[in-house]
Amino acid sequence: MFSKTCEYAIRATIFIASESHQNKRVGLKDIAKRIDSPEAFTAKILQILSKNNIIKSIKGVGGGFDIPKESMNQITLTHIVTAIDGDSVFTGCGLGLSHCSEIHPCPVHDKFKAIRNELASMLENTNLEELALGIKSGDTFLRY
Repeated sequence: MFSKTCEYAIRATIFIASESHQNKRVGLKDIAKRIDSPEAFTAKILQILSKNNIIKSIKGVGGGFDIPKESMNQITLTHIVTAIDGDSVFTGCGLGLSHCSEIHPCPVHDKFKAIRNELASMLENTNLEELALGIKSGDTFLRY
């Protein structure tokens, strides 16, 4: 459903949010380790997230990445997915066809449209604060 880049971006953002919730900034190495992602790949992802104002990047001693607490309930998974993968998850064809529509549907168009709409709703209604609290409480995990 999501690209590997998007999966790592979601994991990284949730980890940063969980640390930020405890007033901590985290560095690249720690993020990459905690989400089980290569550092160079993680750095590129964090750059995209920062450019899209999803996370904040602070350089120098005491720097790192964080998310202001007051922003956590406003940033939804939709923001992350759109920043990384664009809107194809919300509009794309279930079979990957370039021309699929109500007028000219693919074989799974109607069924996939319902799933796509459910996914869009879940992403729009899930914010970073609730995901960070799940990590903080130990109810959810980012790696096995």
